[in-house]
Amino acid sequence: QAQLVEYGGGFVQAGGSLRLSCATPGRSFSTYLMGWFRQAPAQEREFVAAVSWTGRSTEYADSVRGRFTISRDNAKNMVYLQMNNLEPEDTAVYYCAGDSRSNWSRRPSEYDVWGQGTQVTVSS
Repeated sequence: QAQLVEYGGGFVQAGGSLRLSCATPGRSFSTYLMGWFRQAPAQEREFVAAVSWTGRSTEYADSVRGRFTISRDNAKNMVYLQMNNLEPEDTAVYYCAGDSRSNWSRRPSEYDVWGQGTQVTVSS
């Protein structure tokens, strides 16, 4: 059962922007490392970005660094992914995830909680 809820996905032209949001209804994940992953059709789920529980430390996949920004607002129990200069290769289902141990791993198996995902489609 998904414990996180993502929204903000959609259809955008190349070069455009979207902001994904991740809500944690009914529970606080303020002490969790939070991350975003994505999965394109017939591809494995891949790491996109992560943010520490304080929000001060972040990490990005090489493919999105400089274009995407991850952030969080613990007071609102929200995590965000601002995506700029989107490319057709960014088309995927995007998932929000939380890691209670803050391992800073890029492996999906290291994350404890997941959302159901939101579709992002970028046209050329």
